[in-house]
Amino acid sequence: MVFILGFNFPESRLVKSALQSFYGVGPRHTQRLMAKLYIHDSARVGALVDKQVLDLTAELSNMTIENDLRRKVLDNIKRLRDMGAYRGRRHAMRMPVRGQRTRTQTATAGKLNRVDRFL
Repeated sequence: MVFILGFNFPESRLVKSALQSFYGVGPRHTQRLMAKLYIHDSARVGALVDKQVLDLTAELSNMTIENDLRRKVLDNIKRLRDMGAYRGRRHAMRMPVRGQRTRTQTATAGKLNRVDRFL
């Protein structure tokens, strides 16, 4: 098990998928991080040297990820709601925010906008 930024990863897991498991780190950030630290695309977590693990942890700690990013997104939605903006009202009503149709298929918007109902 390799410990990266508070999470244990099995040694057989790909570095690419391990990095993408963090909230806010997608394929593009993962590719840039791996290129910056000279890690091959098909490298496993167990094959990383201790220095590479420390460098990865340092790079990830400088980024806004996980709980900080979730809090930032929720604060932005709360700000829109308090301001009374159109987007904030749509979030509050659990309706599509970005101009999607509402005649049918609004279940997805209800699922996505559910998070901020508990603020």
